[in-house]
Amino acid sequence: GAGQLLMNPWAASNGLAGANMASITGLESVFNDVAGLAFINQNEIATANSQYLVGSGISLNTVGFGTRVGDSGVLGLTVTSLNFGDIPITTEDLPEGGIGYFSPAFSNIGISVSKEFSNSIYAGFTLRIISESISNVKANGIAFDAGIRYVTGDDDRMRFGISLRNVGAPMRFSGDGLTYTSTPQGSSEAITMMMRSERYELPSLVNIGIAYDVVKNDNMVIEMNGQFTSNSFTKDQFGFCTEARFGSYLALRAGYLYEAGLLPHEDDATTAYTGPSGGFGVNLPAGSNGSIIGLDYSYRTSNPFSGTHTIGLNISL
Repeated sequence: GAGQLLMNPWAASNGLAGANMASITGLESVFNDVAGLAFINQNEIATANSQYLVGSGISLNTVGFGTRVGDSGVLGLTVTSLNFGDIPITTEDLPEGGIGYFSPAFSNIGISVSKEFSNSIYAGFTLRIISESISNVKANGIAFDAGIRYVTGDDDRMRFGISLRNVGAPMRFSGDGLTYTSTPQGSSEAITMMMRSERYELPSLVNIGIAYDVVKNDNMVIEMNGQFTSNSFTKDQFGFCTEARFGSYLALRAGYLYEAGLLPHEDDATTAYTGPSGGFGVNLPAGSNGSIIGLDYSYRTSNPFSGTHTIGLNISL
């Protein structure tokens, strides 16, 4: 359950197939490895919109704010919601609908803190509040994320990261939608019975990643990433990605995320994503105080559907 916790809502990291947990920085790191939040210098505001598996009618929207609090580290707040569109209401008597629409409300709120403990070690923690509901059934829960990053090598060229995500108690749906009214045989009065839903576990996982700058100078940085994800309830994944940054203004991204069943000769795929991803980012100066406005776009291929498009905006103050 709570599959929304596995959906990456951010643009830049989606262009890298989400395989950049060892190098990701800023608010986007709250999804993959919260330790990267510690790299915010002062303040950062970010938002993104994903058209998830175009043709499914699902979209993701996220917004976040991070600020440095002196020597205590960086505090971050992120809010992500899913929009499923309007779904026709159907009943046993009206299976074709025609009596209105409903829209599920899935969201999660993350409260994060991250700190630089030395020139080489960064760590962070996230408390996430989860909500899933329709008009008459709902479930709420709490999950925890934690991550650490180690930076080493000449000119900090190499980074290692490990993160634990979506750890929490099982969730359970409840509400009037799980009640049923009937009249027992031989009785003249109707009674209402509550059917208890089964508990479901959160999709906890462990990320382990490495990043290395194969080229690093004042004009260009080419960064390589490798990542392994051990999922509790879905297949394990291997990710590889490359980001080329030209000065401070342009970034090109490409990635590939593999799991069993994706290759053409395999026939047991359990994901719509087919592996490849790509994207780019543009940074624009926004004032004499060093503020920067960043625009990002990414695309991930899928079969079926028409892939996932994500557009993001971030402002560093």
